[in-house]
Amino acid sequence: MRFFFLLALVAGAANAEVRLPKILSSHAVLQRDTPLHIWGWSDPGETVSISFNGVTDSARGDRLGRWSVYLPPQSAGGPYQLSIAGTNKLLLDDILIGDVWFASGQSNMAMPLAGFPGSAVVKNAEEEIRNANQPALRLLLIPRKPSAYPLNDFDGNASWTDCTPETAAKFSAVAYFFGREIASREHVAVGLIDSTWGGTPAEAWVSLDSLSADSSLMPVFATWSKMANEQTDLPAVRLAEKQEDEAARQAHAAAPKHPWHPNPESWDPAWLFNGMIAPAVNYAIKGVIWYQGETNTALARAPMYHKVFSTLIADWRRQWQEGEFPFLFVQISSFRSDETENWAIVRDAQRQTLSVANTAMAVTIDIGDPDNVHPSDKQTVGMRLALAARAIAYHEDVRYSGPLFRQATPEGNSIRVWFDDAAGGLVAKGGASEGFEIAGEDKKFVVASARIDGAGVVLTSDRVKSPKYARYGWQNAPTVNLYNTAGLPASPFTSE
Repeated sequence: MRFFFLLALVAGAANAEVRLPKILSSHAVLQRDTPLHIWGWSDPGETVSISFNGVTDSARGDRLGRWSVYLPPQSAGGPYQLSIAGTNKLLLDDILIGDVWFASGQSNMAMPLAGFPGSAVVKNAEEEIRNANQPALRLLLIPRKPSAYPLNDFDGNASWTDCTPETAAKFSAVAYFFGREIASREHVAVGLIDSTWGGTPAEAWVSLDSLSADSSLMPVFATWSKMANEQTDLPAVRLAEKQEDEAARQAHAAAPKHPWHPNPESWDPAWLFNGMIAPAVNYAIKGVIWYQGETNTALARAPMYHKVFSTLIADWRRQWQEGEFPFLFVQISSFRSDETENWAIVRDAQRQTLSVANTAMAVTIDIGDPDNVHPSDKQTVGMRLALAARAIAYHEDVRYSGPLFRQATPEGNSIRVWFDDAAGGLVAKGGASEGFEIAGEDKKFVVASARIDGAGVVLTSDRVKSPKYARYGWQNAPTVNLYNTAGLPASPFTSE
């Protein structure tokens, strides 16, 4: 693998002209208040001069033609020009200094503002696209490229663009709504990087070094090849795809590509990290927003999700070398899957990942679509992520989390569940609280009656005389209605 990586580096240097990585282009946003990393390739030994906003520095290409400089941190502003001069001269225009957010995951993060034609649409998409002229937003859509080894640049024609109806329509809807809210609230330019691929598992986005360093993750390598050859068997997805295929057949057109099914290579552990993350880790960011987990509900994957996901977060922070930057993620929503309770298992694994420092979770159990794995309400998802960012990244005093399970305390023939993030008490929207179950020592859960008591809920059932365990929303598509007074939904959980 090291041999191929060196070949890639040599290939990058085998050009007499000074070259920049694709992530550095006109219309980019560079991260404020941190050293500005400018890098690229030239002839070995060539001196390259870099000028930006009145600051000039130089670097010399090493034996592989790589060069790199760090310019002093700058506060928000622009637009500026970035000049790179060696045997040739490069001039990048319209560069802003602001905050850069890296958006990644699978199809619910990948779903563009225009939706997936014929199978999933974004709520009010036409109006949202018409209003997508957002001068404070800049967009970078990363080409989908799996790789057996870490790449030093992105594949294809990636470059930053202004945010217009045309560019936003093809860009992650969740990231767009998140970025629009942050730019408005924080009064700063926001650069959004969309590095997503539908239907992909978390382990594909983790570096091989991190996966192989932990022996408890070895089962990942034992299961991926089997999963890569399986076809998605989600009824709602299948029905929508069949409708698209039939419409194409009647129109004598090619059948559309379905976003749930990736190139089999993209299932491989580390391959998406290599092709779609590694080229970005030299580019300073404010933080990450992540929406993924549906593919990891498969029977072989669900029990390992907490470990894999925690490893991914630690891996990315190590790769970027920017400390514990904010990592904000979406808990997967409701979907009527054939799997018995695997979606609930992954949701609880995501909840447990909140033990990782500087993370936050947007709960979406209340805005899903049981019959479509791609819910239409991406606005609320983006807004809840933005709430988390305002608290975690921008240190605003805002309530950003719904009620989170703290502990369950048996009290004779009842059990009391205590919640964090329940200041002011709990609310059951629409009447009595739904979605709770309790069990005794036998762990055979039954539906429970629930009574809200301040920041807790007291659960009982005539069928369980001495309850020991409690859970909430423990189905793939549960009926739940518990919120805090900030209007944010409680996360599903189990006390087992």
